[in-house]
Amino acid sequence: MRRRKIAQDREVASKTIEKGLPIVNTGKGKGKAAAAFGLILRALGQGWNIGVVQFIKRSWNTGERRALEERYADRVSWRSMGEGFTWETEYQARDVAPADAAWARVQALMAGERVRLILLDELIIALRYAYLPIDKVVETLVKRRAYLHVVATGRHAPPILVVAADLGAAMNPTRHQFAGGVMAQAGIEY
Repeated sequence: MRRRKIAQDREVASKTIEKGLPIVNTGKGKGKAAAAFGLILRALGQGWNIGVVQFIKRSWNTGERRALEERYADRVSWRSMGEGFTWETEYQARDVAPADAAWARVQALMAGERVRLILLDELIIALRYAYLPIDKVVETLVKRRAYLHVVATGRHAPPILVVAADLGAAMNPTRHQFAGGVMAQAGIEY
């Protein structure tokens, strides 16, 4: 163990860069947004200000939203700007307008100095359905201010977004209760 500790200490000491990270949480499994909310909780514990912009989701009364807005209203800016589930909409133009508005909100948060972590919940879905121009989005994320962390969530992350990220995670399902007939439950899914 002494040799392992020496090697581990040397490895840790070689890491000297501190910067804001572009992070991508993708995959077909559950946990993409949950992992991002874990980061938000950790960042709040460090005294950071947070931005949450939801691209597809409507303003639902979820547990995470209620907890963050009630207990950290002075440090969390939250906007749910979507039209709801993509399979419930009929016209792409109707979905593009809220995505554009959500992206404008993201750009405003990025331009300010107050927020240190921004969650772009379901941004990847908005990119998948071409609600936003992916090249412009990636360019903006890459050129963000130095210490701003940005987390994008959603299934099917495009390769250009994954390559631009410093940290990427794919949540892949091994089991899901929904397949066994269990409904979405408060405190677990929302």
